[in-house]
Amino acid sequence: MFGLVAFLSCIGLIWAEAPFNHNVHNERVIGGSNADHNTWKWQISLQYDSYNDGSYYHMCGGSIIDGFHIMTAAHCILSTDPRGYRVVAGEYNLYEYDGSEQFISVERIHIHPQWTGDLGNGNDIAIMRLAEPVYDNGYIAIGELPAPEQMLPHDFTCYITGWGLMDYMGSVPEILQVAPINVVEHSVCSQHEWWGTLARKSMVCAGGDGVISGCQGDSGGPLNCFMTESGGSTGSSVTVQLECATK
Repeated sequence: MFGLVAFLSCIGLIWAEAPFNHNVHNERVIGGSNADHNTWKWQISLQYDSYNDGSYYHMCGGSIIDGFHIMTAAHCILSTDPRGYRVVAGEYNLYEYDGSEQFISVERIHIHPQWTGDLGNGNDIAIMRLAEPVYDNGYIAIGELPAPEQMLPHDFTCYITGWGLMDYMGSVPEILQVAPINVVEHSVCSQHEWWGTLARKSMVCAGGDGVISGCQGDSGGPLNCFMTESGGSTGSSVTVQLECATK
């Protein structure tokens, strides 16, 4: 079972009121479905131009944490040169121009100083400063982070979103995908048959049913958690290592 769980680190909850060119090549949330347009407003597509020819492809997710900054995973950063990246806020269909998108270049990249490249050591987080701020066009929202030490209970249902691979065969989506995924408490996730000592209390585990999970291309994106007792909803911006589910 341990190989099927989504291993999440550096999680932050986001409170919300509701859940260049457009030449993009993509590499889905497994077990998910098409998200409704204009719901997961803090989700972005992090895109990279490998050949410096203006042809971008989706590589990871990310979350808007303020007007100028995006949080994603450190392991998503292929190069610290920001010129190869762009952030697309308000994205929905990667292959069509929906009219809701904002294409913004990246000015600086800050990787956690204690990120070593070893996911087991945590600190898999990077902050990108945008060259210009996102603006409220009705399709974008800034995520709210949680209070320090805030934890989610075991089996709490959250939602993972992204444009990552849809199955282990490598099927890819056009539309932003969403799927429910339950939190696994540390006492379970740290068991030997799960992640053992690699699971730290500063990390969050979710998933493990072998049917629904994130996959390649979803890393760095949000885990969205609705806190109905507050009258609002939350999403969590996460940096992640995602293990693709298999049946």
